[in-house]
Amino acid sequence: MADILLNEEELMLRSAVRAFAEKELAPRAEGLDATEHFSWENWKAIAKLGLFGIGLDARFGGSGGTAKQSALVVEELARACASTSVSYLVQVSLAAHPIDRFGNERQKAKWLPKLASGELVGAFGLTEPSGGSDAVAMQSTAVKKNGHYVLNGSKTFITNGSVADICLVFASLDRTQRHKGLVALVLEKGMRGYSTQKLSHKLGIRGSDTAALFFDSVEVPEENRLAEDNQGFTVMLETLNGSRINIAAQALGIAQASLDVSLKYAKERQAYGKPIADLQAIQFYLAEMGMRVEASRLMTYHAAMLRDAGKPFVKEASMAKAYTSESAVFCSDRAVQIHGGYGYLRGPAERYYRDARVTTIYEGTSEVQRVTIARQMLRESP
Repeated sequence: MADILLNEEELMLRSAVRAFAEKELAPRAEGLDATEHFSWENWKAIAKLGLFGIGLDARFGGSGGTAKQSALVVEELARACASTSVSYLVQVSLAAHPIDRFGNERQKAKWLPKLASGELVGAFGLTEPSGGSDAVAMQSTAVKKNGHYVLNGSKTFITNGSVADICLVFASLDRTQRHKGLVALVLEKGMRGYSTQKLSHKLGIRGSDTAALFFDSVEVPEENRLAEDNQGFTVMLETLNGSRINIAAQALGIAQASLDVSLKYAKERQAYGKPIADLQAIQFYLAEMGMRVEASRLMTYHAAMLRDAGKPFVKEASMAKAYTSESAVFCSDRAVQIHGGYGYLRGPAERYYRDARVTTIYEGTSEVQRVTIARQMLRESP
């Protein structure tokens, strides 16, 4: 049903990315999960297809495009390999987009062409060990001195963190100003005092890179600051609001993959002399999964379309992120149940089950999304 919301160009994009993901990414997904290995092979293949340039200005190596097109790409990548999809969406939504949105011409010319080509890997440094994503509790500090900032502190759970060439990092210029005292700085690999540590043994999306970042009196040139001093919170909030649409799309891809394998298995698995697809209990599972996938897709596309139209979309993005991520958890859980004992062994259903869980946590937990949704509804209420 959601196909009616896609134009011919979007249908062609989805078809091309689906064929690519099924051929290039899906066969490697299980191995990446088992080895916790970031796939440069996948990264280069995505770059060759030109997908990193979606949404970026053609003047800086991008291919233009919309939020809905970006969501379509993320959905199809996640359907084949959730790990690769999160590495991709961080590059596009959390690294390239804020530079495109808040960077000056020099900054755009310096970083965007290489981000769009995949030559540079980007990351987004917000979450901290003690306060999570709570900007008010941010412990990392930046002191302005002689044309640069001296950065101290640490970040954790940073996707692409140990492989990134650049990382957008947030720090406090003045803690008494709380969230109003934040600054957004672009760190570059090799800066003295800047180090990373890969984090292993994750429950899911094990083929993506996740790392802790450490800043020991890192000198960041003032020219690497996005926007102005004390505007870091604006950069952070605007970036996350848009990125939640792509997290919803990632969760949608996992939910769809869970439904795909369940339909296939239910028609093949025999019990009591007939396929288990003939059993009403299994049919109810499949029907509920199908309804959730379809509703998730409509909510995700709706949020993206609002953003593309320049209309308020924050509430809808949070709704899509919360509902779709929880639907991914539901659908992957049912996929394991439908597969029975085989669902508990290493394989697609089990991997989707583990991959889905984090989508309700990162880029704002489901609880945080509900707070945002309620606040937006109260503001809109007469």
